[in-house]
Amino acid sequence: MPLLEPDPRTLRPGSRRRTPAPDRVPDLQARGTPGPLRDELTALLGGDPRKVLSTVSDLVRYASDASPYRFVPQVVVVPEDVDDVSAVLSYAHGKGREVVFRAAGTSLNGQAQGEDILVDVRRHWTGVRVLDDGARVRVRPGTTVARVNAALARHGRVLGPDPASAAACTVGGVVANNASGMTAGTARNAYRTLASLTFVLPSGTVVDTADPAADEELARAEPRLCAGLLQIKAELEADPELSARVRAKHAIKNTNGYRLDAFLDGDTPVQILRGLMVGSEGTFGFISEVVLDTLPLDREVAAALLFFPSLSTAAAAVPRFNDAGALAVELMDGNTLRASVSVPGVPADWAGLPKETTALLVEFRAPDTAALTAYEQAAERVVRTLDLIAPVASADNAFTRDPGTVAGYWKARKAFVTAVGGSRPSGTTLITEDFAVPPERLAEACAALLDLQERHGFDAAVAGHAAHGNLHFLLAFDAADPADVERYARFMADFCKLTVERFDGSLKAEHATGRNIAPFLELEWGPRATELMWRTKQIIDPDGVLAPRIVLDRDPRAHLRGLKTIPKVEAEVDPCIECGFCEPACPSRDLTTTPRQRIVLRRELMRQADGSPVAESLLQAYGYEAVDTCAGDSLCRLACPVGIDTGALMRDFRHARHSPGEERAAAYAAKHFRGVEAAARLAVATAAPLGDRFLESVTGLARRSVRPDLVPEWLPEVPGAAPRRLPRTHRPAAVAVYYPACVNRIFGGPKARRGPSLPEAVVRLSARAGRPVWIPDDVAGTCCATIWHSKGYARGNAIMANRIVEAAWGWTAGGTLPLVVDASSCTLGLAREVVPYLTDDNRELHAELTVVDSLVWAADELLPRLRVRRRTGSAVVHPTCSMRHLGDEDRLTALAEAVADEVVVPLDAGCCAFAGDRGLLHKELTESATAREAAEVTSRAYDVHLSANRMCEIGMDHATGRTYCSALLELERATRP
Repeated sequence: MPLLEPDPRTLRPGSRRRTPAPDRVPDLQARGTPGPLRDELTALLGGDPRKVLSTVSDLVRYASDASPYRFVPQVVVVPEDVDDVSAVLSYAHGKGREVVFRAAGTSLNGQAQGEDILVDVRRHWTGVRVLDDGARVRVRPGTTVARVNAALARHGRVLGPDPASAAACTVGGVVANNASGMTAGTARNAYRTLASLTFVLPSGTVVDTADPAADEELARAEPRLCAGLLQIKAELEADPELSARVRAKHAIKNTNGYRLDAFLDGDTPVQILRGLMVGSEGTFGFISEVVLDTLPLDREVAAALLFFPSLSTAAAAVPRFNDAGALAVELMDGNTLRASVSVPGVPADWAGLPKETTALLVEFRAPDTAALTAYEQAAERVVRTLDLIAPVASADNAFTRDPGTVAGYWKARKAFVTAVGGSRPSGTTLITEDFAVPPERLAEACAALLDLQERHGFDAAVAGHAAHGNLHFLLAFDAADPADVERYARFMADFCKLTVERFDGSLKAEHATGRNIAPFLELEWGPRATELMWRTKQIIDPDGVLAPRIVLDRDPRAHLRGLKTIPKVEAEVDPCIECGFCEPACPSRDLTTTPRQRIVLRRELMRQADGSPVAESLLQAYGYEAVDTCAGDSLCRLACPVGIDTGALMRDFRHARHSPGEERAAAYAAKHFRGVEAAARLAVATAAPLGDRFLESVTGLARRSVRPDLVPEWLPEVPGAAPRRLPRTHRPAAVAVYYPACVNRIFGGPKARRGPSLPEAVVRLSARAGRPVWIPDDVAGTCCATIWHSKGYARGNAIMANRIVEAAWGWTAGGTLPLVVDASSCTLGLAREVVPYLTDDNRELHAELTVVDSLVWAADELLPRLRVRRRTGSAVVHPTCSMRHLGDEDRLTALAEAVADEVVVPLDAGCCAFAGDRGLLHKELTESATAREAAEVTSRAYDVHLSANRMCEIGMDHATGRTYCSALLELERATRP
């Protein structure tokens, strides 16, 4: 064991239960997957242990999703291809086991959870291929909707389904649940826009519905299945009353049960299966590839957020906006509006809105401005007749075309589930339900829903796709309290009866049946249609291998089984509802854990008794899987609608793991950083002649002896030392103070690129533009404090944070001059991250500083005054995570466009996870985080590779084998006389 390996017990939650929770993972599962099951599946999948996740930590982190349910699988399989999936299905048949597929885990009704073999179909199943100039798109199931739309946007096209969770949910889940969203309705959903798909049946048979020979091959492979499907089709068509009922049920949004209209729409078994797979929730097979028809991306947009005195008055206005041509009419009640103040950018005064207040977000989209103007005029005529309340009370300023304002409206609306869920009482479980009624009865349904909630003691939030008669509501209750569970059960029974018997509505409009509505399926569909659904399942999956108890379940209390308790953990993450919105942004998502999983594991620790075998196993794993391999980039905070920063919590845990000696050493380094900096630069300069192989051996030995998280690993991409002296500058003429970050004072530029150093380039560019900068003589020994901040060294962080702010205040003449910083992470550190660690006096000094990133300085101040004399052909850029926090990615693109004829921002660009030196401590983190971006970058040649942070550039060098440099170096070359 390494000498300084931290004690896992330091990560034990501080507030402990005296007795274990009843829904804890039992001690018998402390060792994870039973050995025979693990070994058999590993051998089945080629002996690759990475395809079979079997520790108790693995099982726990996959046991939760965005739903109110929690089921611990026996094993998690991560297949790489269709052959792997077929092998798992064959194994399950032979062993009498069950299989559930899981992609993003954003489903709200437990569809992505299983108690036996859980199959992760996200990790290795991404990919987009645009067809027919964007008219169609071929997608693998683990690809997010947002990623597909990013590829289609270049062709002026977009997917029809547009769920609020588009940034996180995957296309496989969208098709499997027949998701729709804000604008899809019944015409643009997955069922209506599906061109073809390839799927694996429970038997292992693979079907490509686009293959002209598909029916012939299916008839040979599955004659019983084909005959059974055609028999049901004949029976349904012979019953005009039932056929008409099926058509009527799908005239409004409906994802409850199976799509029986597939039997009416399809003529052959393959065509019928194509329709049945949509909305089947993984109970009929695995969807391995999808081809979808796309829609025009109307880029002209106008929207308004209109406030009404009551929910019923808002609902009554919906049909009028529909008639005016609105593409989306979204409803948010008072509870939703008030809870949304937790969403960054939402006005704080929403918190004081009366409870009865209801808002409509109305949006029009058009292909050109003339058409949009016509829509706006029609909408304004509607607005003039409405009884609106502040903040919008007239048509004169109701609609806006400003993209930022419109995006803000949608950010508040899309955060409905997470924002309201985040404001629920701590420790309660969240239920999210959605239903649909004929749009003309929306106001009546709203009133009935509110009355029902009040009678059962709930004060729920209501929002939804009002244009389509589709409402969502949230309920919070204590799943650990049997009385509260029974209260919820009574409400659900009354709600389902109300929706069906009074409104003939659908109990699931777009979230799919799942576990919560399965017991009420027959209430909505009646015995005859329900019996056909059971027969269909029996025909396709006669052995019940796939997802039993999802969609179909005759237990009237099935929806109360497996409800998860939500133990209180750290206050900063207690609002998490485990929605999974954070996961696509997380650099470690394909290596260890995601922010959601880090929180899920903490909650399981709270369910356990002190010293239980499960708790001890989880603690042993948590250090590496959660803390060490967190990049600490806090992109999860940007992705989370309520701003939960799991990265900050992991930094706190790093601090908790430090020994007193480590903390003293870090503080000493901060106090004597001038010497540390000089020693580091000398070490880099001395190391270069020794050769990469020797240095890799030496650092490898030290890492094994001391601790990997303390000793960096030498990488061949590490550059040589920076010049010993910074460029000479003069203070009197300077219009800004230039602060070269310590990383650029220690490391030089790319080995393969000749020319000035970055500090030299910044000084030359500024002088060339007539905006000279001054480098203070005493910058050596100062730092933005990010080194200590990212590692959780509190004392060292505070020492350096206060020192740099005091120095910067003096350099800038009390904030008179801007402070230009040449590394984006250091800009973020100086502008924001130092603030909590400052003394009161220094916080006042900091408030007077203007901290400017060097790319912003170059794009805004220098570029307009420079002449580009030579351009390069193509440039690919890597926006850093710090730039995303600062909101200045566009400056990197602007500089690249100034020097290159073609500029590409990779669609899969994300955090490189190098995170200062984390890529040297855990290079596997950077390799995993950059895999998709690297594949995109290396798929073709570029003349230059540009970024904005030296360590990120080193990380991208390592990931791609290409040479990245600062965009400022290329700008200096392009404008050089």
